[in-house]
Amino acid sequence: MNSLGPEGEELANKLLKRKGYEILKRNYKLSIGEIDIIAKDGECLVFVEVKTRLNMQFGKPFEAVNAAKQKKIRRLAEAFLLQKDLCFNGVRFDVISILIGPEKTTIEHIKNAF
Repeated sequence: MNSLGPEGEELANKLLKRKGYEILKRNYKLSIGEIDIIAKDGECLVFVEVKTRLNMQFGKPFEAVNAAKQKKIRRLAEAFLLQKDLCFNGVRFDVISILIGPEKTTIEHIKNAF
């Protein structure tokens, strides 16, 4: 099993906690897919997609969150909201882009990514 995805998600989780986010759910799964992290930023519910790569051979990690992936995440978010009886002042979709290099790791948090 490839440990790159879980490693990136753990880095993203730690970053969000340092920024004061409350992690509500990790790896929310339905038959149509998965949302990596669902968190609360103040009164805003944030759905976070984490993309991790070892190099830029296929572009920056966040570039993999294309229109089809965004549509899937929106559908999953809608299902989560319908399933839970939670009240928030807003909903946001963020992407955390992680490049794990041989000498340093770069993490970019893109708020309101889509």
